[in-house]
Amino acid sequence: MESNQNTDLKYYIETWGCQMNEEDSEKLSGMLKRIGYYRTESKEEASIILFNTCCVRENAENKVFGNLGALKKLKEKNKNLIIGICGCMMQQKGMADKILKKFPYVNIIFGTHNSYKFPEYLNRVRSEGVQIKEIFDKETEIIEGIPVDRESSLKAFVTIMYGCNNFCTYCVVPYVRGRERSRKSEDIINEIKELVSKGYKEITLLGQNVNSYGKGLEENIKFSDLLRMINEIKGLERVRFMTSHPKDLDFDVVEAIKDCDKLCEQIHLPVQSGSNKVLKEMNRHYDREQYLDIIKKIKSEIPDVAISTDIIVGFPGETDEDFNETLSLVKEVGYDSAFTFIYSRRNHTPADKMENQIPDDVKHERFNKLVEAVNVGVINANKKYENKVVEVLVEGFSKNDSTKLSGRTRTGKLVNFIGDESFVGKLVNVKVLRAQPFSLIGEII
Repeated sequence: MESNQNTDLKYYIETWGCQMNEEDSEKLSGMLKRIGYYRTESKEEASIILFNTCCVRENAENKVFGNLGALKKLKEKNKNLIIGICGCMMQQKGMADKILKKFPYVNIIFGTHNSYKFPEYLNRVRSEGVQIKEIFDKETEIIEGIPVDRESSLKAFVTIMYGCNNFCTYCVVPYVRGRERSRKSEDIINEIKELVSKGYKEITLLGQNVNSYGKGLEENIKFSDLLRMINEIKGLERVRFMTSHPKDLDFDVVEAIKDCDKLCEQIHLPVQSGSNKVLKEMNRHYDREQYLDIIKKIKSEIPDVAISTDIIVGFPGETDEDFNETLSLVKEVGYDSAFTFIYSRRNHTPADKMENQIPDDVKHERFNKLVEAVNVGVINANKKYENKVVEVLVEGFSKNDSTKLSGRTRTGKLVNFIGDESFVGKLVNVKVLRAQPFSLIGEII
């Protein structure tokens, strides 16, 4: 195999979307490496090009189409090039056929529920010369033991559950990721222990709604129980998780963060809108007052907590008054960070059929105002760290300044400071000298 490293055993993966997609790509990479392939960052060098797609927003889909079109010339140069497409976008009804009609040179199409079969599909394409399109309509049993090629040697994603049962009116996730299925706690614990044995310091637990963990399992367990079990793993330094749904956030989870030394003081709690009318239309099952009450309780129990969120502007029927309620909520909470989105119509979702779709120019105007309000809160939150000593997991040299080391606090703040390579992979104490809009500048003490 080694002699073929520079010939026909190189693969290229491009990933769009959330952390779940990132972890899926790590598994696809792991499967390819297990059968002798090597990763390349050059499409021109690759004998396999794989696109792992997202369909949450229209922009992600457009990128896929554009990148597929650009592969035509590569395919003409290299008839043996194998092009594969997978992920959430493929689970949409009719999408696979649309792609094959427009880009007939694609070799493999598969969805989120059958990605574990990728090596089988690849073998068939290579040995039989067939074109494969296989999309499972429904979720399968959770497949354990899939090899994972981690992007980092310090931090890792660990999925604890798949799918979503919430059916927010703007969201395609339940349709493309299936219903909620939880992994057995034993399998999760064993995966984390293996990661720790390889030197990993931090893990982030993933799920579309981690607060629903345990539902459907034979064992009597809930998310807070799992967190406490993970906290007992020797050698593990930090634990994060996302995403929490406000309607399901059990305050046992907040208690666990308070009690467990490895659980980071950071909670991602998507609000989506500050308007009760819009929240109801979104099918979020909580209102503004309930959300703010949850935030108040979290901050009272964990004073130094960092809270992040997701916010959508331009949802159908959103008035200026509704949007102003979102702005006022952002100012009241003072988020440490926020993922802000312009509403994107998605086929087969109830919101796509709603009247009163918001014009694009109005959406963009509101979006700019929202980002400005969020940034004010972020800067204020960062200033609170000035002259404080924080614990930082050193990840490597800064991408923006190769003379400085970079890492994150327990609350997820990015810190840059002067130091040498010997600190990489270690937890160090750093005094924050200056707060910047999106990072902190400090010095090791």
